[in-house]
Amino acid sequence: MPTSSQTADCIFCAIVVGDAPATFVYRDDVVMAFMDIRPVQPGHLLVVPRVHATLIPELDDAVLATMWSVATRLNRALRAGAPSVEAVSVYVADGEAAGQEIAHAHIHLIPRHAHDGFGFRFPPGYGAEPGHAELQAIADQIRAGIQSTDTSELSGS
Repeated sequence: MPTSSQTADCIFCAIVVGDAPATFVYRDDVVMAFMDIRPVQPGHLLVVPRVHATLIPELDDAVLATMWSVATRLNRALRAGAPSVEAVSVYVADGEAAGQEIAHAHIHLIPRHAHDGFGFRFPPGYGAEPGHAELQAIADQIRAGIQSTDTSELSGS
């Protein structure tokens, strides 16, 4: 991968070009997967595209397909390997407001066990069910966004 697709101040780009260390579990021409150096749980992996993109929507479909395919293979490997894993949280923080700490698109695979102390906190009001009209209005806005960025048509009700 040419260095022109990298960003100088990105730690993941430095890992991609070999300027920073990582403990790799997978590498191909499109993505790399390595151990998180600040793991939430033992076995915490990151799947990172070789090309720099801050956000998931900046990546082309082929790169995204490879990322998710590799993440799925590694999910299976985590569940089949030792130490034992009861579940795997597959997590993407796509933007700073979502908790993204490294401005390079990536997928977290976090091995999980019951009562391991990790989880999401829901905001006040979580669980209140919006009415159908509110859900429909939001769905309409999302479909309008799809139509403005894609030529495919989606319908729903």
